[in-house]
Amino acid sequence: MPQAEIAAKLARVHDFCSRHRLDGLFLWKRNNFAWITAGRDNHVANFRPDGVAGILVADGKLTCLCDGIEAPRMRDEELAGSGIEVVEFDWWDEAAARRRIADVISGRRMAIDRETDFKGLSLEPLPPDFAQIRWALTPAEIERYREGGRRTALAIENACRLIQPGDTEHDIAAVLDEQVRRQGLKPVVNLVAADQRVERFRHPIPTAQPMHRYAMLVICAEHAGLIANCTRLVHFGALPAELARRHQAVCNVDAQVNLSTVPGRTLGELFAVIQSAYADNGFDGEWRKHHQGGSTGYDGREVFATPASTVAILPDQAFAWNPSIAGTKSEDTVLVRPGGVEVLTPHGRQWPTVEGRGTAGVLARCGILVR
Repeated sequence: MPQAEIAAKLARVHDFCSRHRLDGLFLWKRNNFAWITAGRDNHVANFRPDGVAGILVADGKLTCLCDGIEAPRMRDEELAGSGIEVVEFDWWDEAAARRRIADVISGRRMAIDRETDFKGLSLEPLPPDFAQIRWALTPAEIERYREGGRRTALAIENACRLIQPGDTEHDIAAVLDEQVRRQGLKPVVNLVAADQRVERFRHPIPTAQPMHRYAMLVICAEHAGLIANCTRLVHFGALPAELARRHQAVCNVDAQVNLSTVPGRTLGELFAVIQSAYADNGFDGEWRKHHQGGSTGYDGREVFATPASTVAILPDQAFAWNPSIAGTKSEDTVLVRPGGVEVLTPHGRQWPTVEGRGTAGVLARCGILVR
């Protein structure tokens, strides 16, 4: 486990607890567990935000608490070599579990990120500003994010090359899911639209509709707790001129907002950039039909950009902007760096690109794959 990373996070937690007059934190949610343990995993059920093991952060150290079902895996796999002690309690005896956890907490004032009466204990709710201490990524997190983003882009682009006309959206989603899993990633969001559904719906969950000529694939994939967000489009046969025009426009919007994402600016200011870019490209008001993205990291979106947002952009923070125009979309995950944004979901060498252009400059964006 990266000791420098853990030390930096313990310092952030110490400052956070000092501000809120807490003695420590009890972190059960999957994203918080992954953050504090440098990417370890406490999940079993895919649909639950809470994990099956919690990390107690107090007195400058980490302690894992879980029941006897999960303790062997936590000790032997997830937390092996980390130096984190695993304290277990009986899964079938609530009273005994409560006594065991209370003994470890030892009367300290703790905040928890799940139900505050956990196991009958009276704990403080985790203050909502806790997520902010996750936003600026450490060097070790950046390396893990680069790897996860690279694998995410490879998975979705592989899927685009494997699907065929006649496949249903369910078929396409299955191919995408398989490719994500083959890369050792966990799919968080898997959206697919075929043909006219690309134009009609901005959040198209897969259906039994067959794809004939055109498909949009969207994936949010998790690696070591960090989520990479990515959209790719594939068209069978010559690309219609109107679709090419719309895609150039959305790539222009995407380039403008990404190149404008610099530390100190607010999400509200970036939203104004997006609004102007749509208008400049002949699609004024199109932003009203879908959210435009925002910061990302240990959540698919840590904060969505809105016109009134005063949340400021930080150095080493990840963003996923996703401008869309009916029939097309552009989305990658990027990292705010001193010299500009770094694309964490880079397109493959054989993927077509489009020069996204705006007053902020030029940025290569993903084109539509023509097969």
